[in-house]
Parts: sequence; C-alpha cells; structure tokens
Amino acid sequence: MSFDVFPAIDIKDGRCVQLVGGAPENVLVSLEDPLSVAEHWISSGASSLHVIDLDGAFGKPRNLKLVYKLAKLDVFIQVGGGVRSRQDAADLLQMGADRVILGTAAVRDPTIVYDLSAEFGSASVMVSVDARGGEVLIEGWTRSSGLRPQELGLVFQDLGAGSLLFTDVEVEGMMGGIRTDIVKNLVEYVDVPVVAAGGVGRLDDIRAIASTGAAGVVVGSAIYMAKFTLNDAFKIVSDL
Repeated sequence: MSFDVFPAIDIKDGRCVQLVGGAPENVLVSLEDPLSVAEHWISSGASSLHVIDLDGAFGKPRNLKLVYKLAKLDVFIQVGGGVRSRQDAADLLQMGADRVILGTAAVRDPTIVYDLSAEFGSASVMVSVDARGGEVLIEGWTRSSGLRPQELGLVFQDLGAGSLLFTDVEVEGMMGGIRTDIVKNLVEYVDVPVVAAGGVGRLDDIRAIASTGAAGVVVGSAIYMAKFTLNDAFKIVSDL
C-alpha cells in the first residue's frame, strides 16, 4: 500500500503558521522562516511537502517569492492557496512545483482543471475539496459552494484531476481526531487518489486515515506542537 505523509508549510505574512479551523485570527503556531522549517522537515525524512499560501487563499497573495523558493526544494512539493487562474497554476508548475492545488478557481471555472491536465498531465493537478457541514467551501473557507464533496470530486475526476485534497474544516487544526466516515465516503465515491487533512492529533489518526483507502495525509499542528514526531509518522506508514 502506498501512503504518503505531507508535512504542512502554511504561510501567512511571510511566516510559517498553523491556524485553528482555518480562521486567520486563530494562530496556534507562528515561526519566522518557512524555508528553514521546510528544510527541517526534509532533514527529518520528509520526501514531500504540502505548501499553502494562506494570504493567497484569503484573497491577498503576499508570499509568491517564498512559495517559488519552496517549490525548488529537492522533494515532492504540492502547492495551493490563491491559485486563481490557469496562468497562476502554470507559473507554479514551471517554477518547480510537482503538483498544484486548485480550489475556488476550479469551482468557478472547472475548465481550468481540464486545460491544466491536458498541458501538464493529470498527476500535476489536485483539486481541493474542503467541507463543512457536508458542503464544499470556497474563497478561503469563507463561503459555501452549496455542493457536496462527492459530487464535486466526481466532476473534477472526469475533467482530468489526478488527485483530490479533502479537508474536514470542522476539525482542522484542533488535533482532536479525524472523522474517518467522511473521508471514506469520498474515497469510495471517486477513482482518483484522495489526500486527507484536518484533525490529526495522534499516530492512531494516521492509521485511521490509511484504513479508509486514502492515498495520504497532511500533518500540521500535531507535529508543530510535538504531539508526535515526523519519524514516528513515517514508521507508522512503513508498517502499513
């Protein structure tokens, strides 16, 4: 079984942060140098990173130079946040990102998924399906799209997305445990890999995510708050 662990590098105002529930005012962790943090996770054994420009996600991109530096690191990098157009996505891929994460832009104009997949290959295109109360959120989790994760995931799969990122916003950043039924519902509904995020607070949560058939998990607050080490997480994966 192939299952990946993605340490999160979330950037706000040039700093590496972790938010609770995706709310910009609820900052749990704030570190000065995202590049140094990324290098620390790589030195701890990470072969992939999950990079999000939170300012971009909230509508005010401020971190592009830093994101481009992270994209050039010699590990697998998936990048999202503020990717509002085909050109934004293409720029990230051409600057070194291995996979670009589309959210609001894909919901507003699904053809962007088809166009990018045709040009760069499906493996380079991930669509973010972030849900609260059973509905997909857009615009930095501030608005509901009125669509269910399963139906939206199927649409993007058919348009050529190579993978989906599912975030359970209601438990994001709280480290209180994951809700496997929600993840499993999406995993079983689509035929593309699903990476899950939100709620991971202990090693058993990683085992539980893996048991749903998901292709990977994003870990953030738990490793920043030393609930477990990244090496412990990798050991869990190696034992699956």
